[in-house]
Amino acid sequence: MSARYVVVMAGGKGERFWPSSRLARPKHLLPIVGDKPMLTQTLDRLPDLAPPENTFVITNREQVEAVAEACPALPRENIVAEPVGRDTCAAVALASLLVRQRDPAATFAILPADHVIRDQAGFSAILRTAFSVAEAGPNLVTIGIVPTEPATGYGYIQRGGRLSEIDGRTVYRVERFVEKPDRETALSYLDSGDYFWNAGMFVWQVATIDKALSRHTPSLAKAMETVANGLAQGTSLDALLDNVYPGLEKISVDYAIMERAEAVAVVPADFDWDDVGAWPAIARHFPSDKDGNVLRGNALQEGGKGNIVISNADHLVATVGCEDLIVVHTPEATLVCPKSRAQDIKKLVKRLEADPRRQDLV
Repeated sequence: MSARYVVVMAGGKGERFWPSSRLARPKHLLPIVGDKPMLTQTLDRLPDLAPPENTFVITNREQVEAVAEACPALPRENIVAEPVGRDTCAAVALASLLVRQRDPAATFAILPADHVIRDQAGFSAILRTAFSVAEAGPNLVTIGIVPTEPATGYGYIQRGGRLSEIDGRTVYRVERFVEKPDRETALSYLDSGDYFWNAGMFVWQVATIDKALSRHTPSLAKAMETVANGLAQGTSLDALLDNVYPGLEKISVDYAIMERAEAVAVVPADFDWDDVGAWPAIARHFPSDKDGNVLRGNALQEGGKGNIVISNADHLVATVGCEDLIVVHTPEATLVCPKSRAQDIKKLVKRLEADPRRQDLV
């Protein structure tokens, strides 16, 4: 069996969780759900899959120190910073380079840093099956979450024919990836039983993903070879990434590779999963009062329902007669937003980024 590695992608901004989430300490570095940072919880799930020396975290320059603080068991050289964000395909190419430098014959998993998964045993079992599928041939393997509702906020994976039976689990070929559907379409997906939620978790051999990168994103593959050659000549990784990263195409691995590749397999997952993509999602993970209000910290509610109110210990936030609001107070900023407009928080953050007077709030 080849060596196994795990690469965790932890470079996002978590804009939909503003004002708690900021560039230097975003969602995955906060205890959005649970009592530890989301990244720490992710790393806590990995010991059965790969030891710390075989685990990498890819982040950005602004977050390196906070990431190191959140994962003290990880070797510092395994925390690698992208100089600028170029979406997930560039991160995957960099991940493959990092693993290849250690072991060209290795197999590695790509995992997001900020998902909620409480069933560690179930998670480990599914990932071990995915590793076995990837090691059995030139398969690009993805994890498909069995849907529990007609969600419109996730991408979907349609399964094709049966590929194999591994560890008592049926593994399928992927027929296609589909974008976030409307509710009627999502209902049809749920009724068919042939679709899974796309959780952005992947497993593959170094050689398999490198071949796919060379075929579908040749300029990106060439840039990573430039980095590899520079490393062989003794140039620092940071300097090499500074040189090549600004010119890389900004594209997700789903668009660039997974939707175009042929030998793609999906392992159905039955562990609990939530990507907690925006403030309304936390209501699924905290107790509420009889009127459906979720109150965290120094918060008080009178005569309202369906609200999420969050504050720190030093500042009382009180609401009266409000319905379906998100209210989040931090020492620097306070957000008030209807739940139905939670996705627009990202637009607000873009405005802050463009305002020289308020850039320190991003």
